[in-house]
Amino acid sequence: MSVRAFVLVSAASALLAGCAAAPSAVASSAGSPAFDLVLRGGSIYDGSGGPPFIGDVAVRQDRIVAVAPRISGSGRSEIDAAGLAVAPGFINMLSWATESLIEDGRSQSDIRQGVTLEVFGEGSSMGPLNPEMKRQEAEEQGDIRYPITWTSLGEYLTMLEKKGVSPNVASFVGATTVRVHELGRNDVDPTPAQLDRMRGLVRDAMNEGALGVGSSLIYAPAYFAETPELIALASEAAKCGGLYISHIRDEGPKLLESIDELIEIADKSGAPAEIYHLKQSGRENWGKLDAAIARVEAARARGLKITADMYTYPASSTGLDAAMPLWVQEGGIDAWVKRLQDPPTRARLLAEMGRAEGSENMKLLVHEPDKVLLLAFKNPALKPLTGKTLADVARIRGKSPQETAADLIIEDHTRIQVAYFGMNEANVARQTSLPWVSFGSDASSQAPEGVFLKSSTHPRAYGNFARVLGKYARDEKRLSLQEAVRRLSAFPASNLGLADRGALKPGYFADIVLFDPAKIGDTATFEKPQSYAIGMRHVFVNGMQVLRDGEHVGATPGRFVKGRGAGKCPA
Repeated sequence: MSVRAFVLVSAASALLAGCAAAPSAVASSAGSPAFDLVLRGGSIYDGSGGPPFIGDVAVRQDRIVAVAPRISGSGRSEIDAAGLAVAPGFINMLSWATESLIEDGRSQSDIRQGVTLEVFGEGSSMGPLNPEMKRQEAEEQGDIRYPITWTSLGEYLTMLEKKGVSPNVASFVGATTVRVHELGRNDVDPTPAQLDRMRGLVRDAMNEGALGVGSSLIYAPAYFAETPELIALASEAAKCGGLYISHIRDEGPKLLESIDELIEIADKSGAPAEIYHLKQSGRENWGKLDAAIARVEAARARGLKITADMYTYPASSTGLDAAMPLWVQEGGIDAWVKRLQDPPTRARLLAEMGRAEGSENMKLLVHEPDKVLLLAFKNPALKPLTGKTLADVARIRGKSPQETAADLIIEDHTRIQVAYFGMNEANVARQTSLPWVSFGSDASSQAPEGVFLKSSTHPRAYGNFARVLGKYARDEKRLSLQEAVRRLSAFPASNLGLADRGALKPGYFADIVLFDPAKIGDTATFEKPQSYAIGMRHVFVNGMQVLRDGEHVGATPGRFVKGRGAGKCPA
C-alpha cells in the first residue's frame, strides 16, 4: 500500500468510527472561550487500539475535557489538525535521560518523536544514595558534570521537576542501587539484616513514588544477586502496586532460562514483570525467538502479567564490561582497572577471552571486532577514536581485540560505551507485531549541540519511536497505526499503573502529540546518529505546548509522575 493509500484508508475508517462511536461535546456559554486549547479536525487515535475517527480534542488547564466529532465551544488557542494524527503522548519505557535532562531539560531528541514520559531505572537509579555512592558517582561522571544534591530517588525526580524539564519523568528503584547501598560492589550475599534494610529501601522508594524495582542482571554487581534476593525486593514493590522489570540475566545461550527466572520472580513475588529490550543476541541464538514468545505467552495464559519492551534496531549498546568476565569487574571500576594492570591477572583474563566461551558480546569482540563500534569516551585523548570500530583501533595499535579493549578501559577508566551488532533485523521486525511489547530507547534524550557533540550515540536516541510509526507501521505494515499508538501510550501506561495518562479521554492529563502519518520517520543512522526524527508537528505536556510546527518552544512543564504506592507504603 502506498503512503497516500495508507492515509486515505485511515481517514475513511476515521469518518466511520467518528460517526458511530464518538460523543458530542456540550457547547460553551456565551462570552469567554470555554477551553484553553482545541485541536480541530484531526484523526483521533485515542490509545485504545480501535479505529481512528475525525474529531476535536479540548483541553482546560492540564486536562483533556472533551473528545468528540465536533466541539462547539471555542478555545483560547486552536490548532487545525486536518491531515494529522492526534494521539496520546508516548512513553519511553527504558530511558537513560537521567543525566541529559540535568544538562538540557528540553529533551529534544525524544520530544521531537512525541515522548512525553521518560521512565528511568534499569538496574541503577538516581537514588537512594549513601555518602560513598555519591563520592563514586561524582568521580565517574563523564561529559556531563553536575553536583549531586539529592539522596533519595524521589528527591532526584523532584529536583528535575523544579529545575524544569519538558517531558514528565518517572523511575523504578534500581535493584543494583539498593544492593550497592547495603553490600557494596562485591560478590556477597546479604545477611538477613542486610536484606531487611534493602527491602526497607524499596518500600521507601515506593512510598516516594517509584514504579517498582528494576534490575540489570548481566552486569556486575547486579549479576551477584541470586533469585531469592530479587524475589524479596520485588515482593516489596508488589505490596505497593509496583512492577518488577529486568534486563534479564542472559540474552544469548541462556535466554530461555533467564526468561524462566523472570517468570519465577513474578510468580513468587506477586508483581507483574517486564523484560527490558527483548532480544536474541548472537547468531546461534536468533532461532530462539519462537521459544521465547512461547514462554511469555504460556505464563500470560496462566494469569501472570508478563510483558516486554524493545528498541527498534538490530544493534545493542552498552559497555565493554558486557564483553568481559564478571570476576574481573568485581568491586567497581577501580578494582577492575587494577586487575587489568596486574600481569598475571591480565594474562588470565586475555586467555579466557581468547577462548570466547563467555557472553555473546565477548564472542563478537574477539571474533568480529569490526561489529563493535566505539561510541563514547571520558578521556579527551581517546575521543578521536569515537566512531571507529574496535577492529580499527586494534589494527592501529597492533594488538588483539581483547588486549585493545583492556587497554582502552585502563586509559579511559570507564566501561566505554559501544554498540554491538549481534542482533537479527527479521526478529526485531517480528517483535514489533507482538501485542504485549511496548518500546524503550535505552538511551539518553539529547540535542546535536553543546556537550552532546563530545561523544557519539546509538541512533535509537534520536529515532526509536518515530521508527515504530514510520518504518514498521506505515512502510512495512508490521502493525497498524492505531496498534502502534496503543503500544506507545495506553499499553505501557496500564502496565505502569498510571490511571490518568496514556489515552485521549476526558479527565486524563493532556499529554498529546500531533504528527503527519505520511512523513513521520527516523533519520538517524549508525554513521550519523545525531539526527532528529521528522514528521512530529506539535507536542503538549500537561496541557502546555512544547513543540510547535516541529520546533521546540523552550517550555518545561514536565512533572514527577508517581507510581500507585506513593504515600501509601510507609517503612
